[in-house]
Amino acid sequence: MEEVLARARALVPTLRERAAEADRLRRLPDETVADLKRAGLFRLLQPSRWGGAEVDPGVFFEAQIAVASACASTAWVLGVVGVHNWQLALFPLEAQREVWGDDPDTLISSSYAPTGKVERVDGGYQIRGRWSFSSGCDHCQWVFLGGLVPPEKEGAPPEMRTFLVPRADYVIDDNWHVAGLKATGSKDIVVAGAFVPEHRTHKLVDGYRRSSPGNEVNPAPLYRLPFGQIFVRSVSTSVIGAALNALEIFTQVAAKRVAAGDGQKVAEDPATQLVAAHASSLIEEARVVLHHNFDEMMARVRAGQDLALERRLRFRFDSSQAVVKCLAAIDALFTASGGRAIFLDSPLQRPFQDAHAARAHYANNPDKPARNWGGVQVGLKNVDYFV
Repeated sequence: MEEVLARARALVPTLRERAAEADRLRRLPDETVADLKRAGLFRLLQPSRWGGAEVDPGVFFEAQIAVASACASTAWVLGVVGVHNWQLALFPLEAQREVWGDDPDTLISSSYAPTGKVERVDGGYQIRGRWSFSSGCDHCQWVFLGGLVPPEKEGAPPEMRTFLVPRADYVIDDNWHVAGLKATGSKDIVVAGAFVPEHRTHKLVDGYRRSSPGNEVNPAPLYRLPFGQIFVRSVSTSVIGAALNALEIFTQVAAKRVAAGDGQKVAEDPATQLVAAHASSLIEEARVVLHHNFDEMMARVRAGQDLALERRLRFRFDSSQAVVKCLAAIDALFTASGGRAIFLDSPLQRPFQDAHAARAHYANNPDKPARNWGGVQVGLKNVDYFV
């Protein structure tokens, strides 16, 4: 972990310098993507057969936190796109060869909401439609698109799959004009009509059961984790780093600031001290729970044990709570910073806006996983299989 974190932390000063330019571009600068590749951060969850590091998820997400302490948009793209390298390992080997055979640094973006149309055809599927929020898509040559496959038998439910589509089969609609996470470039993907062969699909149920085609060629315990547990953390963990950034900004300013009203040192104000203490505690709690959960999951998959549904539901809930707690910390720091914090040139603006944008992601809504986990505890049935 220390070696990986050293590489991630070495990028922090440069990423902070580029943050304003990244926001202006509404995507990551090409130089930033090149730096992330050189540091090997996209490859942390990639299979070793393709030059990946196959690290434990905790190492990958700790690197994401370090990057987010400089630029949450960069960390968001690193998290989401880096996790795609993990998911591709679950696809049949033929699909992995198509993407990484010539260049193992090839990247994949995604949009998992099943908003397009899927039709069964000989040898695979025909898909078309529009998918939104494809973070980092400008830097990727492939995309994962979610879709519902019509049932083969009348009356049966549709089947959720991920479809792997090459850049030649889609266009990017540059519609990313937003208030937070501006540099993620999470634009729309438009497919007029594309054929996707069977081997370039991944069943959600296989990810849930931890038994995917790629497990035959990538047997490391890392790839026996549930897809839902990996993905939700890719969109919640950046907020931990954003909160660390906000705390650093707050404490540095408070240490030197003198209140305009009475000339007193802000650092000596009990309210300032309490806010700093409580924010630090919330952030550290979110970080510790992240590592505790993945330590437990990795220990179980290494031992060949099952992952109980109740624990999965708890871990899914914890991922959403990481955003809730870190957002509360950021909001408290922002409020305690006085009127100057509302100016657009305030350094607190970026972590404040980015964290609120992250909270808007479907996977970071705390209510549904809370109700589901609480319901199961009192005897109701599970209604979420993205765990």
